[in-house]
This record gives sequence, structure tokens and C-alpha cells, in this order.
Amino acid sequence: MAKSDELFHVGHRERLKEKLLNGQLADYEKLELLLTYAIPRRDVKPLARKLIAQFKNIYYVLRAPVEELVKVPGIGHNTAILIKLFHELELISYEQRAVSGTYLQDDKFRNAYCRTLISNATVEKFFVLYMGANMQLIYVEEHSNGTIDQTGAYPREIAKKALQLNALSVLLLHNHPVSNNSLSLDDCSLTEHVIQALEPLNITLYDHLVLASNGVLHSYRALPWLQKKSLKS
Repeated sequence: MAKSDELFHVGHRERLKEKLLNGQLADYEKLELLLTYAIPRRDVKPLARKLIAQFKNIYYVLRAPVEELVKVPGIGHNTAILIKLFHELELISYEQRAVSGTYLQDDKFRNAYCRTLISNATVEKFFVLYMGANMQLIYVEEHSNGTIDQTGAYPREIAKKALQLNALSVLLLHNHPVSNNSLSLDDCSLTEHVIQALEPLNITLYDHLVLASNGVLHSYRALPWLQKKSLKS
């Protein structure tokens, strides 16, 4: 790299930092600035644009698995790890807030946290969030890990864990990594079985959420065609 090119890149990156502090960075420029910390001696603006084009938007860039990121020309293992680390820190920040207060009562926060928790999974995963008073998070469990189109869940084990943790309510979450579908009939049947397992323990099932492959988060509670008499508010 010529000396003039190196000086240009240094100056450009300093300008990006200044624009960030002044709230003037475009979205792709924020990703570009992040990439500069992993790739210090190259113009990464084209790479930032390439990542957004490949994964549709920054949301999916940050949640992409490492093995998918490294398939993009110009993205090495270290760069993919940096992007993965950024997502993990985001997840930690959500979890710490959920543990420390009543944030899970807020629909917007709850949905954002659940998306962040499961959005980078390439197979179906089933999570259970165990909550105390005012939906304060006690524990997050990756209950099962399945294939691209199915996973298992065990109502008695969920009830047993909830009792051990002295939980007052439970939230179920799983994903459909290759489907845009909402909850299936099997998903709804499972939900009812979990409700029945929890009811004798005076533990409430708050909801069952499903994240579809298009990013839409579907709610069992919100399904209009179900008679959900056993789902307490």
C-alpha cells in the first residue's frame, strides 16, 4: 500500500469516528467502522456493503453464524469472530436487564430479546424462560436442539425445572429456520400440554413465541382462532 493510500485510510477512519460521535453515520458506515477494527489496512466500505447485500440488512449480518460469514469473500475468521462478539454482547445486555427488572413485561423489549436469543440459529431450537414476580427473569434454558424443521420439548421437564427455580411464570420460544409459518397444530398442542403440566403447580404459561425465517415473531397468545381458556393473563 502506498504511503498516500495509508494516510487516506487513516484519515477516513478518523472521520468515521468523528461522525459516529456526532450521530451522523449512515447504517452501512457503522458496519464499516466496526470492520476497520478487524481489517486495519484495507478499504472496507465495499465489504460492508457486500455484507448487507448478502444478509439483507445489518440485523441479519450481526446474527449470521460464523460459518456463513466466512463464506463472504474478504471476511476472515477473525472478522467473523468480531461480528459474533458484537451479537453476544448485545444478548448479554438484554439478559442482564431482564434479570434486573421488569423489562419482560414490555412487549417491545420482550420481542427484541427473544429475537436476539434465537435469531442466529440454523436449526430449530427450543428455549424456556423461567420468570419470577413481575416477569423478572430467573433463568434461560436451551431446552432442546433439533434439526432444520423440528425439535422436541418435554412438558414434565419444563414443569420440574420451573418448580426447582421457584418460578411463577414461563415463556416458551422456538424458531422455524426454514419456514415462514406461524405455530403449527403440533406447536399449539405442545403449548396446551405445558399449560396442563404447570397448572397444578400454580405456575403460569405466559406465551409461546415462534420466530419464523422471515423474522416475524408469532405469538400463541395472539392467535385469533384458538380458544385458549387455559392461558392466563
